[in-house]
Amino acid sequence: MNLSVKHLLGIKDLSPQDIELIFTTADNFKEVINRPIKKVPSLRDTTIANLFFENSTRTKLSFELAEKRLSADVLNFSASGSSVSKGETLIDTVNNILAMKVDMVVMRHPNPGAAILLSKHIDATIINAGDGAHEHPTQALLDAYSIRQKYGEVKGKKVVIVGDILHSRVALSNIFCLQKLGAKVMVCGPTTLIPKYINSLNVKVEHNLKKALEWCDVANMLRIQLERQDIKYFPSLREYTMLYGLDKKLLDSLSKEITVMHPGPINRGVEITSDVADSKQSVILEQVENGVAVRMAVLYLLAANIG
Repeated sequence: MNLSVKHLLGIKDLSPQDIELIFTTADNFKEVINRPIKKVPSLRDTTIANLFFENSTRTKLSFELAEKRLSADVLNFSASGSSVSKGETLIDTVNNILAMKVDMVVMRHPNPGAAILLSKHIDATIINAGDGAHEHPTQALLDAYSIRQKYGEVKGKKVVIVGDILHSRVALSNIFCLQKLGAKVMVCGPTTLIPKYINSLNVKVEHNLKKALEWCDVANMLRIQLERQDIKYFPSLREYTMLYGLDKKLLDSLSKEITVMHPGPINRGVEITSDVADSKQSVILEQVENGVAVRMAVLYLLAANIG
């Protein structure tokens, strides 16, 4: 069983069969990372470059750990202290790294489509670790995998994505992934943070958080991405929290128990309060653990297509 793609540029390119293959492979790697010896020699002769042109802690650490668990050789590149700040282009940078005989490139970039551009110009396998407000495929995979782990399957589940949909690559990738697996998807947030194209994606839109939470099985609470906002989309964080923040009182007032997710990093007290983040209904730490297993699966399966 092989993936139908050479690169992981976005969820849009994956078939439901590809996603299921990634999940069953991640099941095996989850067993590996819970053993006393957490390493396997699967990618012993593979060199992977992590190119992060944008700040990242969790995604970068998760990929790096996944690569090391698979025994790959790892190169870490951060744009802030590199020749990119001196004017070197993206393709020049990558070609220089490829001259060192790199097999795979994991890349985060502030510009949408950067990973697609790269895949057309270089031979290495590209994994998109987030490109601007476009896609973040491995985050969507680990989110859907966490829902599958909780409920046994994703099909038929109702998932609401709450918050800054307009600037979120996580939201777009999640919508594509959940729909391919047969889930029903709703987005919830202020009108100013819901993109105009959302109606074309066959997604429900709700502006009342309580109604959205009563509808769903799973609530994925997104961070407000202030760093991507060039104008003010709402009066204040305090007002946003009053209307769209999830606290324990609201969670306990629902007519059923729902599962709470968050792609991180959490602004505690803004999109969710600490008592929600740390409650038994939260699977936030499971998402982090599943992220390593899912990324191991993606790396392993794409490596099989090299050559």
